[in-house]
Amino acid sequence: MRILLVGAGGVGTAFARIAARRPFAELVIADYDLGRAQRAAAAREGYQAVQLDARDEQATAALLTGHRCDVLMNATDPRFVMPLFRAALAAGTHYLDMAMSLSRPHPGEPYRQAGVKLGDEQFALAPRWEQAGKLALAGMGVEPGLSDVFARYAADELFGEIAELGVRDGANLVVAGYDFAPTFSIWTTIEECLNPPVVWERGRGWFTTEPFSEPETFTFPAGIGPVECVNVEHEEVLLMPRWIGAQRVTFKYGLGEEFIGVLRTLHKLGLDSAEPVRVGGANVAPRDMVAACLPDPATLGNQMSGLTCAGTWVTGTSKDGAPREVYLYHVVDNAWSMAEYGSQAVVWQTAVNPVVALELIDSGAWSGTGVLGPEALPPRPFLDLLTEYGSPWACEERTPG
Repeated sequence: MRILLVGAGGVGTAFARIAARRPFAELVIADYDLGRAQRAAAAREGYQAVQLDARDEQATAALLTGHRCDVLMNATDPRFVMPLFRAALAAGTHYLDMAMSLSRPHPGEPYRQAGVKLGDEQFALAPRWEQAGKLALAGMGVEPGLSDVFARYAADELFGEIAELGVRDGANLVVAGYDFAPTFSIWTTIEECLNPPVVWERGRGWFTTEPFSEPETFTFPAGIGPVECVNVEHEEVLLMPRWIGAQRVTFKYGLGEEFIGVLRTLHKLGLDSAEPVRVGGANVAPRDMVAACLPDPATLGNQMSGLTCAGTWVTGTSKDGAPREVYLYHVVDNAWSMAEYGSQAVVWQTAVNPVVALELIDSGAWSGTGVLGPEALPPRPFLDLLTEYGSPWACEERTPG
């Protein structure tokens, strides 16, 4: 399989390092910063590096065609989803991303009704992908991605009826030497944390709430322990109900009081805006300025310690009708990911899942046409191969509440 990897930041570089150990993939790595693409391409002899503006659909399609690529792997932030998505469609290749097209709040009732939802622009083009006979696999990172695979596995093998699919993300990561240092893209973090969170309920459909709503304490495994989690806008809530029956679907993130306070302050000052403002002789988006002032999450691995946990909490009844509650999860220790791959835990955990998915597509174990989420495909081959990569998942039985 020949892959055009667009984006050579922390996740893109980790993707290249993981794929370098698997024989199925040849990579052409593209980034706006050619030097960054070249550094990612150093993961394996034979990888090629090219310069690309991800907003340029024609240039992207030409790269796909010129390098005879089978798939476009999008490792950029969500701003660039649609131009890359359309370029892959125009070039007649498959497409995979880890975050979906951006949402826009409801103009009149942003904290009650969903406006343009995450992924709506992509699903609107699903008939064209079906006609082309190509697969656009959307939301195939860790969350969304592995969390959706867990939901499909629970529906297929563990539960007769599902009450709630609740994605829960928490960590005990510490970054030495910084008062505030996000472990993932602050641009994306602002987007998902300050937008109205979406919840799905049977009989009501998708609706929104206030940011950081419904706080709960969730106890994470592997010694991480209890973490307060709050509602956050995320793709799983938009994906899971399309393919899996449940009474309720939620996403809650363990942010912590300090992190929420910083985000609220950024919002209060207008520093979360992605719309450029005039500063001297330049137009600068406040959110881009905030991102530029913070350390690059990809460079924090040597100062980080601790674990990150991603998983799907499922409640309902088992196949025999008894109450059941489980937490399906995946934990990565930063010390391990740094020693083994030179990538910090959060970006490594995100990057491993699309590599696994592409290997399954290459082998024929996963296939399809149109715009699909991970839960539309069989979960067992994915979970088995993830374990083969040396990063096993687990299922924790809990006492039904």
